[in-house]
Amino acid sequence: MAKDKVLSDLFLDTLKDIYFAEKKILSALPKMAKAAQSPKLRAAFEKHMGETEGQVDRLEQVFASIDESPKGKTCDAIMGILDEGKEIMDEYKGTAALDAGLLAAAQAVEHYEISRYGTLKTWASELGYKDAVKLLDATLKEEKTTDSTLSQIAETEVNRHAETAQAA
Repeated sequence: MAKDKVLSDLFLDTLKDIYFAEKKILSALPKMAKAAQSPKLRAAFEKHMGETEGQVDRLEQVFASIDESPKGKTCDAIMGILDEGKEIMDEYKGTAALDAGLLAAAQAVEHYEISRYGTLKTWASELGYKDAVKLLDATLKEEKTTDSTLSQIAETEVNRHAETAQAA
């Protein structure tokens, strides 16, 4: 008979999912930064690359804190979100709306991450994984700050440019 799955199994599976996602995001961010036309958006993507490297390190510490080896598990959700971002880069290349599309794709990633890290932090707390709670909380705060920064760039610059620019 199959072993009953419990919260610790779900925590580990979700941890593997976000680990895979962060590594994929790390490979997508340089492409998004290169495609960005707005210097502020490019800088935000570049800053988040460094943060994401730290987040991967933190996830590896979470794995270690629960005596597991860092291992990713294919995350179909992040693959779909990143595919949409690539599609935007292809379809809107050279247009005024490109940055608005890139920013929207980046925020979809951030919202996914905020959801995952919030859930993992709650489960870690319930499971008594005190070290994991601190590590996950640090990343959750970074993701929320990045989302806020992206919203500010969208509202003060990128969306206005996409709306008011004249086609060449």
